[in-house]
Amino acid sequence: MKKIIRYLMPGMVVLLLAIQVSSNVFVWTDEDGFKHFSNIAPSPEADDARILGKEMQTQISGDQPFQVRKVYDGDSLLVKGLDVTFKVRMVGIDAPETGGRSKPGQPFSKKSHLYLRRLVKDRSVTLKSYGLGGYNRILAEVFIGSTNANLEMIKMGLAEVYQGRKPKQFDAAPYVAAQTRARNSGIGMWSLGSRYKSPRQWRKENPR
Repeated sequence: MKKIIRYLMPGMVVLLLAIQVSSNVFVWTDEDGFKHFSNIAPSPEADDARILGKEMQTQISGDQPFQVRKVYDGDSLLVKGLDVTFKVRMVGIDAPETGGRSKPGQPFSKKSHLYLRRLVKDRSVTLKSYGLGGYNRILAEVFIGSTNANLEMIKMGLAEVYQGRKPKQFDAAPYVAAQTRARNSGIGMWSLGSRYKSPRQWRKENPR
């Protein structure tokens, strides 16, 4: 079943469809002047529709600035640029789960969220894109100047190296090394010692 989420921005409505990811991302403007961003092919009436998926590696990665509009938790955010607004899943890391309205979050989830928010909220960032992940989110390393925010979360013990499959071109070695240092020093969530549970394990035990 499709889950439709609408984001209202000044002069713009961005429509994100949380569905199975296809290889392309489409962007088009409807007859009312609203811009849409989806991985579902638009109707033939959308004359200006273009496949953004083929442009992403060249346009998103590099010096193109994006404004961080919202930080959801310790590893995902909403950015605006290239005339579209889209979600970014920070590649290579997994932050403590924030829980839900009726469920408490994982230990250090609030600290992780707040730290990332202070680091990037309302700031101009650049992205190194690794394509599309689940839920129409762009997988990317996020940079504030020369600072890699993904790696910074690992260094601060506020995220761990993602345990699932990573993009082939992603170099996890610096992340693994930073995690080892943080864990050995008992920084952040690693201070929990034997009480620590990975976000992956937490999700299994606390399904939404």
